[in-house]
Amino acid sequence: MFVQDLAPLGGLGLSALVAVVPLAVVLVLLGVVRTKAHHAALIGLIVALIVGIAVYGMPVGQAISGALQGAAFGLFPILWIVVNALWIYRITVHTGHFDVLRRSFGRISDDPRLQALIIAFCFGALMEALAGFGAPVAISAVMLVAVGFGPGKAAVVALVANTAPVAFGAMGTPVVTLAQVTGLPLEQVSSIVGRQTPLLALFVPLLLVIIVDGKRGLRETWVPALVCGVAFGVVQFLASNFVSPQLADIGAALAGAAALVALPITRRAVPAEVRAQVLTGSRTATLDRPDERGEVVRAYLPYALIIVIFSLAQVPPIKKLLDAATWKFHWPGLDVHGPDGKAVSGNTFSLPFLNTGGTLVLIAGLLTLVAFKVAAGTAGREWLATVKELRFAIVTVTGVLALAYVMNLSGQTSTIGTFIAAAGAGLAFLSPVLGWFGVAVSGSDTSANALFGALQVTAAHQTGLRADLLAAANSSGGVLGKMISPQNLTIACVAANLPGEEGKLLRKVLPWSIGLLLVMCLIVFGQSTPVLSWMLP
Repeated sequence: MFVQDLAPLGGLGLSALVAVVPLAVVLVLLGVVRTKAHHAALIGLIVALIVGIAVYGMPVGQAISGALQGAAFGLFPILWIVVNALWIYRITVHTGHFDVLRRSFGRISDDPRLQALIIAFCFGALMEALAGFGAPVAISAVMLVAVGFGPGKAAVVALVANTAPVAFGAMGTPVVTLAQVTGLPLEQVSSIVGRQTPLLALFVPLLLVIIVDGKRGLRETWVPALVCGVAFGVVQFLASNFVSPQLADIGAALAGAAALVALPITRRAVPAEVRAQVLTGSRTATLDRPDERGEVVRAYLPYALIIVIFSLAQVPPIKKLLDAATWKFHWPGLDVHGPDGKAVSGNTFSLPFLNTGGTLVLIAGLLTLVAFKVAAGTAGREWLATVKELRFAIVTVTGVLALAYVMNLSGQTSTIGTFIAAAGAGLAFLSPVLGWFGVAVSGSDTSANALFGALQVTAAHQTGLRADLLAAANSSGGVLGKMISPQNLTIACVAANLPGEEGKLLRKVLPWSIGLLLVMCLIVFGQSTPVLSWMLP
């Protein structure tokens, strides 16, 4: 049996200084040395093992076993969701249905300011819901360039738009991970995040029309931008609180798009001089090719199938049946107890074979294959190609989660959390900053939640603040670091054909990132006081 010691070096301050070394190594390697993310994750894992074994006295076997458990959780269910979601996207590209979808969006409105909302905010959110991990920025930037946006503006719009949906991206992966590493119920975490990030949705569409067309864009299109943001935020709140975190972004993205389409102003002709001033790039000729109604319907089919399947999975009898196929067991080689002598929840592990996002997405993908008449061999090759495309992301995610589990199980995270609890009530204001910093460096809200989620909970217990509030704040603040992360900046530059202009892009999006982060800090601080505590469940 291993009992955690929060001050193995005698003093809490010195112990916390040593405990933070694995995180510091990862952050320095990524942010200063510019090491590849998967290398940084693996090096950080080695450092965490050394600190856990040499300083905290965790038995070697248990430390390695804990790392393997973290890696296993990274593979299933986390990467199981991502691989299958991106596989469906690759199938739509292979069959040409993604081009049909892109042309469909281009015909909704000829106003470039509204096209930015439809493509970057709404469709980008849908891609975030299904895949995440940089895919929304890449795809949105390519589509914006195709309809005539200049490369620089397309990249900025795609980056800023990729904020509000991030916490529920990849079929809820960040909040699922947050619940797992903190031991908090998923419904509880999802509910509070769903009372924070929807407020961002009110601002982001307005910022996008400003980025696209300045004050004139805001003056002329603030109504559709606000309507889109309200529709997105309301549905994200309702889905995350009362339906399913996996469906929050899908429903929100569709609601935002539907609200835009329903407004008469969306179909109003925009003056030619506005288009000429806003669209400084070259429009792709294939956008003007007509598509049959049946092809358009089939292009939307994969997303409709995902919505239906996930909705059915929430029906109580079906949910109970799916939950029955869950294997919960004591993880081999682990016998960890907290400082109070009680066994920690990390000793057990659950494998939900059916009621997990990746399996449900896979079912939707198999039905898509039938509808698109894709041969099994082609589908298999595309799935393997997806794994190959994500190979470095797979190493990164498994490495980061292995590191997080070692730090949590050895007691390193609890030491850091107990130490920073000295911030007292001010911790509520600062907690989103920790998530923001984590995502800015790692490029992933999932990774930031794995690294800092348990730390936020420990600090909350020490200060008397709500643990679920600070845990949620880590994810909600993290979404605002996405646009300035080196990985996302590079993805945007590659997609928009802006080689070597990451620094220029960073200077353009950094003010928006910091401004929105300040808004989130004020929201969370308000929710920790009687001023906004009524917002919490």
